[in-house]
Amino acid sequence: MTIVGAGPGAADLLTFRAARAIAEADIVVWAASLVREEVLEHASEDAEILDSASMSLEDVIAVYERAAREGLKVARVHSGDPALWGGTQEQVDRCAELGVEVEIVPGVSSFSAVAAIAGRELTIPEVAQSVILTRLGGGKTPMPPGEEVREFARHGTTMAVFLSAARSGQLAVELLEGGYPTDTPVVIAHQATWPEELVLRCTVGTLEETVKEHRLWKHTLFLVGPALSASGTRSHLYHPGHFHGHRRARPEARRALRAARETREARGAREVRGQAGEQAAGQSTGPA
Repeated sequence: MTIVGAGPGAADLLTFRAARAIAEADIVVWAASLVREEVLEHASEDAEILDSASMSLEDVIAVYERAAREGLKVARVHSGDPALWGGTQEQVDRCAELGVEVEIVPGVSSFSAVAAIAGRELTIPEVAQSVILTRLGGGKTPMPPGEEVREFARHGTTMAVFLSAARSGQLAVELLEGGYPTDTPVVIAHQATWPEELVLRCTVGTLEETVKEHRLWKHTLFLVGPALSASGTRSHLYHPGHFHGHRRARPEARRALRAARETREARGAREVRGQAGEQAAGQSTGPA
C-alpha cells in the first residue's frame, strides 16, 4: 500500500514517484474534496476509484485488508504532504498491525507552494532562519499544552498557519499577544495552485477584516512574519568571501565577511547586556 502526497492542488505538482504509484495501483482511494480530479488521469482505466470523503478510517482499512488478501496494489492519495495533518500515522499503525507494508511518497506542501506563488523565501539572513508550521487551537483536534499560536509567535520568525481561517479573529489576537507588531506582513492563500486560487497580502492588524471581506473559510493558509517583506540582506552561500569544497574565497572579501560577522556579534552582545540591565533595574525598583 502506498500513501501518496498529491501536493496543494495542481496536478502537475505531483512528483514522478507519486504519479507512478497512482498509475500502478489497482485501487485508488482519494480525497475528492481536497485533491483535484486531474490527478486521477494517472490512474489505470481498470483501477477501482474510491472517494474517501464518504469513508471512515475503518472503511479505508477494510479496503487495505481486501487488497492484501487479493494481492492488489493500493494508492491512498492525500492532499499536500502526508507528514502534515493527513491522518497518516493512524493508517500506518493499523497497517503494521495487519502486516501490510506501507510506502509513503512525500508531496509538495501548501506552505512551500504559497511561498513560491508569493515570490518569497521564508528564511531570510538576519531576519528569520526558522519556519514554524502550526494551526490554531480550539478545533476538532485539541492542541497539546505549549503549542498555542501565541506561544510560537514569541519567536518572531516565519509562521505558516493552517486550518485556521474560520477563526481569523482569534488568530489575529494570538499573533498580536505573542509579540508580532500590527504591521507584520501576512500572505493569505485560498486554494493555492487551484484555478480558483486567491492570494492576498495584508498585515497582522488587518488579517481578520481581510479574511471576512473575502469570506474565506476552508482551504486557506496564512504565512506570517517579517521575512515576507524583508530585503537588503545577503546569504553567505554565494558571497565571494565564503568558501566550500568547490570554491575558494577571495581574501579581501573573506576579511570583510569576518569583520561584518564580528560587528553583528558585538551588537548582539550589547543588546543582551542592555536587556539584562533593564531586567535588573526593574527588579531593584520593584515592591519590597
